[in-house]
Amino acid sequence: MAGLNPRFTDEELDALHERAADGRSMRACAHDVVVAAMNEHSRLFHEAAQHVLKASAELNRRLA
Repeated sequence: MAGLNPRFTDEELDALHERAADGRSMRACAHDVVVAAMNEHSRLFHEAAQHVLKASAELNRRLA
């Protein structure tokens, strides 16, 4: 498995430590946050693409 060594400011590291306070490691917490952000970005992109396709469906039909 590939690794990554991100750098955090002291404030960011404190926030990560607080977020992981439920017993998870900071590494697991950081992993979950990054994966969630990527999934949300993908979800928003697909939602926007569906909106554009729906909004332009009639025009696309006429141009075909």
